Amino acid sequence: MSNVFEGYERQYCELSANLSKKCTAAVALNGEQKKQKVSEVKAGIDEAEALIRKMDLEARSLQPNVKVVLLAKLREYKSDLNNLKSEVKKIVSGNLNPSARDELLESGMTDAMTASADQRARLMMSTERLNKSSDRIKDSRRTMLETEELGVSILQDLHSQRQSLLHAHNTLHGVDDNIGKSKKILSNMSRRMSRNKWIISSIVVVLVIAIALILYFKLSK
Repeated sequence: MSNVFEGYERQYCELSANLSKKCTAAVALNGEQKKQKVSEVKAGIDEAEALIRKMDLEARSLQPNVKVVLLAKLREYKSDLNNLKSEVKKIVSGNLNPSARDELLESGMTDAMTASADQRARLMMSTERLNKSSDRIKDSRRTMLETEELGVSILQDLHSQRQSLLHAHNTLHGVDDNIGKSKKILSNMSRRMSRNKWIISSIVVVLVIAIALILYFKLSK
């Protein structure tokens, strides 16, 4: 159901009930008071017709299944408004005999009571629908808040995991640096060991040559 249509409908029901009461009151009046009351009723009828046009436009803009229901309501409201126009014509004509006048008064009072009862029923239905809509809005808001809290919790978890990953990355980077330093140290040690090998080998060769020379000179004497 359209909230816009319901708003126009409430205004129309209130206006219709008010116009019925004014018609009933106008029957019992005479002279200028009667003219003033009839003028008020005619102005109210114009306003009611404007509301019906607005409801008609709103109903025709909705989905077909909703539109059918609302247009059926509109037909009832148009019939109700036509009845009001007929009553105004009877009042304006002033050709009512006493029995017709009493009948119109009784009819007006009955219509006013019926309109008032219909108005109360429609208002109660509208209030109930508004309460249900309010409850749905509250449920949606609660769900939205729960979703927001869950989203914040997830973001916090992701932030914590990101910090852990950054810490692990920094740790790995430090390990890589240490491994690089260790490789350099091992390379230096390996070079030193190779150099020391060559030095020791050279010393051994020199010693062997020296011993051989010493033995040669000794044996040659």
